[in-house]
Amino acid sequence: MSEQQDTSCLGSLIEENRLALYQLQAFLERLTPDLYRYAFGPTGRQSLGKHVRHILDHYDALLAGAVAGSIDYENRQRDERLETEPELAVVRVAEISAALPGLEAQRSATLRLRYPVEGASDSLALATSLPRELAFLTSHTVHHMALLGMMAESLGVDLPEHFGVHPSTLRHWQRQTEEISQERRETA
Repeated sequence: MSEQQDTSCLGSLIEENRLALYQLQAFLERLTPDLYRYAFGPTGRQSLGKHVRHILDHYDALLAGAVAGSIDYENRQRDERLETEPELAVVRVAEISAALPGLEAQRSATLRLRYPVEGASDSLALATSLPRELAFLTSHTVHHMALLGMMAESLGVDLPEHFGVHPSTLRHWQRQTEEISQERRETA
């Protein structure tokens, strides 16, 4: 893919992320604080809130890194209030969603991704691009939303339609539906 094609998809990638965040916000609005903080697993280290905070940390790292020219997902803010206060998480999701279109101004920025390697004296500085990082965040977010969905369902929480389903899967399902419809029209 050429550099021009690479950045031409930026708006679509931003919108994919905003859609995931919209779904996350709708999910959060259904949760009580007790459900949000509920401790899962034998050690109690997992909660809906911890996964949400993790997702939001990654967006914060991208937004800060896009301006600075260096993205570091390893050294995140980790605001623990986002793990325990669902109403604060809802506000932060809305803020991030509103900030994402501003990345258009960084369309041609040269970006580096800081990535620590065990045993190395310093982190690697990998060349990356805004579209690549937005594609990563879509997958990362939807992956954690799928985990959130499984956890929430075990607590009896109803999920928004297609919650935790990657856009590529939704496109696949759409193509399958269209193919079935076409086959039915041809055999009718």
